[in-house]
Amino acid sequence: MKRLHKTRVATAALAVLPALAVAGVAGIAGAGQLIELTQTGCQFLEPENGTDHGFETASAADCDRINAETSVERLANADVMTVKPGTYTFRVTNKNVPYELGFWLRDSDYEAGNPLHKLTKTSVSGGGLVEGASRDYEVDLKPGTYLYSCPLNPTPDYTLVVSSE
Repeated sequence: MKRLHKTRVATAALAVLPALAVAGVAGIAGAGQLIELTQTGCQFLEPENGTDHGFETASAADCDRINAETSVERLANADVMTVKPGTYTFRVTNKNVPYELGFWLRDSDYEAGNPLHKLTKTSVSGGGLVEGASRDYEVDLKPGTYLYSCPLNPTPDYTLVVSSE
């Protein structure tokens, strides 16, 4: 059973708050709320309780192998990020991965090959995250369940729940 970790969110009118346990969430002028995520080899740190497993990777194939061996247990212990509906900027940082990374946030039932999903479902993605770089991805989140991952530095699919409660 996954543990549900509630993340408090500041509104854009509030000053920047320190990083929270699951992800850094703060207000930023004109862009909604900021959620900071850090990628290391084959993982995001924040949903894995900030634990850097120290996976050594030189390519996506290394992560495919590592995740085949470890992702079930890691996801069983991963925190589920919970936020309120609204506009968010996900700031993703490549921390010490020697190849380009990206980010993909989408509805949990999103199918990339379904043309209707491209029109009716949420999907935000992009690459270009070289070692040490950060990039922002803005998205308007409505109540529901989403997944986020990196297809270039294959990570598990981490869960994000958007709830009005």
